[in-house]
Amino acid sequence: MSVVSWVIVVFLILVNALYVAAEFGAVGARRSQIRRLAEGGNRLAVRLAPVLEDPRALDRYIAASQIGITLSSLILGAFAQRMLAPAFEPSFARWGFLRGMAVESASVIIVLVGLAAVQVVVGELVPKALALQFPTRTALATVVPMLWSLRLFAWFIVVLNGSGLLVLRLLGLTYTGHRHVHSPEEIELLIVESRDGGLLEPEEQVRLHRALQLGRRAARDLMVPRERIAAVAIGTLFDDILARLAESPYTRLPVYESSIDQIVGILHTKDLARACTGEGEPPPLRSILRPVVRVREDMPADRLLAFLRERRAPLAIVEDRRGRVTGLITLEDVASELLGGVADEFKPGGGAPPAKGRSRG
Repeated sequence: MSVVSWVIVVFLILVNALYVAAEFGAVGARRSQIRRLAEGGNRLAVRLAPVLEDPRALDRYIAASQIGITLSSLILGAFAQRMLAPAFEPSFARWGFLRGMAVESASVIIVLVGLAAVQVVVGELVPKALALQFPTRTALATVVPMLWSLRLFAWFIVVLNGSGLLVLRLLGLTYTGHRHVHSPEEIELLIVESRDGGLLEPEEQVRLHRALQLGRRAARDLMVPRERIAAVAIGTLFDDILARLAESPYTRLPVYESSIDQIVGILHTKDLARACTGEGEPPPLRSILRPVVRVREDMPADRLLAFLRERRAPLAIVEDRRGRVTGLITLEDVASELLGGVADEFKPGGGAPPAKGRSRG
């Protein structure tokens, strides 16, 4: 087997690796970073930016890489079967237990399996890993051969994309195309660039930054701890509760039975006032309690905000996986994290961020 044959095999594997790296690099590259490089005069970025900015152009770009991967793999398989497999037939024939067509078949199978393993590692896994780790560099390094490939495969891409869209329509599906999913770091960069460009006020940038960070905070990070919850027992007399509320800046108190882990409802001062000012004996405390909303302590703050809004609940009891109460959280806690402090008529300080040392009710 000649050196030329091995050179061709290596070349085809490298071509496959090029297209794999180009595909993952284009999808993973940050458009904002490519745009900045293009504005700075980087020639490769200037050629790549229009592709990433246009979803249709990106679709064609990805299609070209997929065509290149398929063609290089097919050519490699055909070349190996035609040129490499016959070189191994004498070795199998000397083993003695294979003859005729069996020798030819065995050599073809072994060569194809061996090359497939090498191609998966060198032509697929390695370039994919590099492209995922360094998407911008990879996309820039492969843009020139990919633009050549776009011209070479132009009509082929039109036919394949059209056929694919036709099949999807027959199945009742809609093709949305390739889209960039911005990472939190890229969104943060876009916010900073918008502020520097005069599109955002500093206060707006702070609020957007807080909103971006909200999903990284859990209920346990914002809640009032268990030991600082202001709660009352179910058997507490109304007079004692009124005295407790008169000394408290809060309008709601959790009510528990036996222990704080057995919260049976939320008492609102409005409901208590109505019960005490009515005619006759006040009703049982349990009858005027509002339902209690419970959340897990690992629930992200952004989901928690939506959860409380959907249930129109101003607060929730925070529990761990075993159902043990670990704290209490209110809409104000989440809003303060998002907006940097919310005013409350019952709190001194006029909107200063709530101190975690306070009980909450």
